[in-house]
Amino acid sequence: MIKDRQGHALSGTTTEAAALYEKAVEAFNVYHGDPMTLLAQAIEAAPRFAMAHLLQAHLLGLATEPDAVGQARAAIGEIRNLALDEREAWHLAALEHMVAGDWTLAAVTLDRLSMRFPRDLIALQVGHQIDFFRANARNLRDRIARALPSWSTDMPGYSILLGMLSFGQEETGDYLRAEETGRRALDLQPLDCWAHHAVAHVMEMQGRAQDGIGWMVAREPYWAGDACFFKVHNWWHRALYHLDLGQRDQVLALYDGAIRKDKSVVALDMVDASALLWRLHLVGHDVGDRWIELASAWDAHADGNTYPFNDWHAVMSYLGAGRQKDVTRLAMAYRENEPAVSESASWGRATAFPLIEAFGAFWNGDYRAAVELLHPVRFIANAFGGSHAQRDVIDWTLTEAALRGNMRDAAEAIAHERLALKSHSPVNRAFLARARDAGSAQMPTA
Repeated sequence: MIKDRQGHALSGTTTEAAALYEKAVEAFNVYHGDPMTLLAQAIEAAPRFAMAHLLQAHLLGLATEPDAVGQARAAIGEIRNLALDEREAWHLAALEHMVAGDWTLAAVTLDRLSMRFPRDLIALQVGHQIDFFRANARNLRDRIARALPSWSTDMPGYSILLGMLSFGQEETGDYLRAEETGRRALDLQPLDCWAHHAVAHVMEMQGRAQDGIGWMVAREPYWAGDACFFKVHNWWHRALYHLDLGQRDQVLALYDGAIRKDKSVVALDMVDASALLWRLHLVGHDVGDRWIELASAWDAHADGNTYPFNDWHAVMSYLGAGRQKDVTRLAMAYRENEPAVSESASWGRATAFPLIEAFGAFWNGDYRAAVELLHPVRFIANAFGGSHAQRDVIDWTLTEAALRGNMRDAAEAIAHERLALKSHSPVNRAFLARARDAGSAQMPTA
């Protein structure tokens, strides 16, 4: 029986196909290269290779894009006809939950798989990504912590676990250990884009903008190449550092260059683009007609059903492009969704809908309505996706709405809240200064 690098049986494969599969796994591990092409080659070499089909479907499901999820659903039908062992059957069960929009059921299924097979690297990494998409900070950390004692430092893939653990530690606020763990992961595998981005998150959350820029510049050869799937997201992190320092021209240059020059239609990349333009809008910087291109790119994904976190970011671009009909379309889709249909539908009704309404109110100058909507929803927004850094746009918008709506008590209180976490942030200091100033309702100077 042919086995993977961690010692698990691989059903239906050949030596040639298994070698292609391992290359695909390595590409997925570090988000560097083209795992889908390698998996297609492995399946061509061994059409009944179960794990190749399963990993391919996992990657399609994790794309959080309607077409890709549809392809994953179609793949499930084929996988059900393959001979699966116990471990592979667990993978199929998790995949079925994921494409149905039941992210927590998928995560728990992979939890149980990993308890039975703690050295299944695919189960750990797919589960880690699902934990990210459902914003479960604790399990981002604990999924890896549970499995790590079953690994040895010389086992293939050990460094990948460290990179995932680093991000979990960061999302649970354990910044010192997160940075140490992430740096250790990168000492072992410098190309690990996820570990690099985990350390970037630490510096963002601690308000270490200058350190963050230095981190990105020093390691740029490892994360900025065309083969790196996370390159746009890492450029987005660098842009956030510049934005915190008030370097808005550099932010716009990064947007026009590395972040949006290729007009990517990958949902992850468009989320970053929308969030960055929105932040520039919050600080009063005119972004011109950039919204129009981005809004058009969102049209293939924003369906009001697949993944609410994406659609909320699509709404930012639709607002900027003046496409109110599409804002209303998505708002109504989530308001009318039956929450019992799936977990994703529940997220849309409870969180995406009020966020869409709130961001629309802000854009249209109804700042007091924006505050009323954003203040309660920010406490549950971590139930439907993204990182703390990504969801910070909610609190940033809330603070700006309070300032512009002359709600000075709220603005000052929230500014203090933000400064308690990032005391050196120029953006947060400016919030407090404006809240205390008689002219606090004025927009920031571009």
